Amino acid sequence: MANNDKNKPPLIAPARQFAQTPKKPAKKKRTKKSKKGRGGIVGFFRFIARAVWRVIWWVGLRVAIVFALVLGAGVFYYYKDLPDAIALMDDRERGSVTMMDYKGSVFAWRGDQFGGLVTSKTVSPHLKNAVIATEDKRYYRHFGISPRGILGAMIINYRAGRSPLSGNGGSTITQQVAKRVFFSDLRSIERKIKEVPMSIAMELKYTKDEILAIYLNRAYLGAGSYGFEAASQRYFAKSARNVNVSEAAMLAGLLKAPSRFAPTRNIGRAQGRADLIIGLMEDQDYLTKAEAVTARNNPAKLSAVAEKRAGGYFADWIMESGPEFILKDSTEDIVIKTTFDGRMQKAAEEALDFIFENKVKAGSKAQAAIIVMSRDGAVRAMVGGRNLGMAGGFNRATQALRQTGSSFKPFVYAAALENGFSNNSIVVDEPYTINIPGSGPYSPNNYDHKFRGPITFTQALAGSINVAAVKISETIGREKVRFLAQDLGINEKLATGPAVALGASESTLLEMTGAYAGILNSGISAKPYGVMELTIQGDNAPLMGKSSGGGKRVINDHAASELIYMMNQVIEVGTGRRAKLKGREAAGKTGTTQGARDAWFIGFTADYVAGVWMGNDNNSKLTGVTGGGLPADIWRETMLRVHEGLPSKPLPMVNPVPGDIGQELEPSDRGSNLSRAVDRELKQFEKDAETIMNKLLGIFR
Repeated sequence: MANNDKNKPPLIAPARQFAQTPKKPAKKKRTKKSKKGRGGIVGFFRFIARAVWRVIWWVGLRVAIVFALVLGAGVFYYYKDLPDAIALMDDRERGSVTMMDYKGSVFAWRGDQFGGLVTSKTVSPHLKNAVIATEDKRYYRHFGISPRGILGAMIINYRAGRSPLSGNGGSTITQQVAKRVFFSDLRSIERKIKEVPMSIAMELKYTKDEILAIYLNRAYLGAGSYGFEAASQRYFAKSARNVNVSEAAMLAGLLKAPSRFAPTRNIGRAQGRADLIIGLMEDQDYLTKAEAVTARNNPAKLSAVAEKRAGGYFADWIMESGPEFILKDSTEDIVIKTTFDGRMQKAAEEALDFIFENKVKAGSKAQAAIIVMSRDGAVRAMVGGRNLGMAGGFNRATQALRQTGSSFKPFVYAAALENGFSNNSIVVDEPYTINIPGSGPYSPNNYDHKFRGPITFTQALAGSINVAAVKISETIGREKVRFLAQDLGINEKLATGPAVALGASESTLLEMTGAYAGILNSGISAKPYGVMELTIQGDNAPLMGKSSGGGKRVINDHAASELIYMMNQVIEVGTGRRAKLKGREAAGKTGTTQGARDAWFIGFTADYVAGVWMGNDNNSKLTGVTGGGLPADIWRETMLRVHEGLPSKPLPMVNPVPGDIGQELEPSDRGSNLSRAVDRELKQFEKDAETIMNKLLGIFR
């Protein structure tokens, strides 16, 4: 019984057995067909994805291997031929020309200027930081190329509406060096492809500092300056080692667009670009906020020499007239000491501006040129034209061939004086006709269409009488006039007819002024020159000396002194009265061509010769301008400024005897006139010899 009772369930079950446990919702049974369908689609896509990935991995791996091999081969190909870094610092196609004035101060540069080698350790730290901040802020952290930089540049280009490969290139400094040194002549795509292996090769061959040094020395920075040392000297007259923050920022700002941001072209634009660079330096912790503010408040300024930009026409003339094999073809850096005088250049420029601002109608397109030189032909100042904002550098003082008009007449009178006539010889101003074979009659007219009868040579020149000049030229022979003018330095082809006496031929202002210098130089020709010494940079001995200067005697001393007196009367009582200098003797001659297309005034004091030309570039007629008007005004204003502080000196001219009329000019009496002139010269010689002998006897007594 007991055993059976043990196997029976209790009459009352425990309470927990009656507790209701929540039942899980019954899962919907899936049919075999639906389970198979879902798993099949997912599995299919998984299979495709795995297959594609395997293909991509397989192809990509092999492409990467091939690319790495090609890149490695390219890197090796370039690496094996890379020279030492020092050989890449300077590779200009031509050398530079540095010009100094007569005192030895630099005033102009031409050619490809190179200031000397600098390194990342020798340049100003501010300059190094400015370059890196501007061009490649991760320079010391990449291996030659910067994928992040390239991607960023592509995004910038896309947002700007350009092609991803146009505009910003994202090139590192290393890539820029590769481009400039090796691939500058290649197209964009080809160059970009080759830059990659070359940049890596350079990173393997050179240190970062060496690559940066190549960049600092090879970058073009405007105004013919290659390298930061040359640019610093060009713009600030100091070494790149010593530039401050604002100057460093301005130099670094030139890298993007050297011509556009050159401070010599637009200082305001250059300063604005420098402000942007200062901001980049501040953002990259090269400058504190206070340092950045100080730099912005003290912007870089051009040196006094660079700001003046004086002597541009003069410098161009030196380059054009100097030895081509030295100045244009040489790769050497050359230093030229010239005859240029900055003070006189300023005097000429200010005189021109003064006259055009005060005496010329506003908006006038008339041009003018000025030459100032010493009596031996040393050119001191040159103004080749007014700056009217026109393109080109046409030098009207040296390149413009224009009719000389009456400014040619002193050569006619010089020939007459040389051939026996005097300043008081008589010529009859009257209607005059010459029959020219093959052309017919030629009758010169005076400017005022009046005739004065018998007048002296001095009166004829002072009044610029055309009939007198032609008569004298025909009497002594126009060939003598032509030869004398050529001997004084007029190299252009001269007219062969009687109108040669009236300046029908063409010449340049430089030639004419040089010829007048020969008159002041007591009749000894003085060819214009500008070079005093030419030296290869680094050499002690000059390669060549003075380019020209003293010439041959063309007019005897007495004839020259008479001519100077006659030209002095042009200013005292004649057509050049507006050129008169108070308290200083001066001589000169006006010139106005037929149709008033050219107006000249050329003259001299005992110290300097100056020539002025006015005209229109299109050879149109000047309105109300003659040589004795505005050109004489410009000449006077120029010479007043040139002679400031200089003592007054007398001209080397004769003092004519009052009432001494001299012989009358008559073609039929040419022989007797010359005989009387010779007799007069002999008597004067005997008188001088007697005076000298008496002085010697007095000494020995």
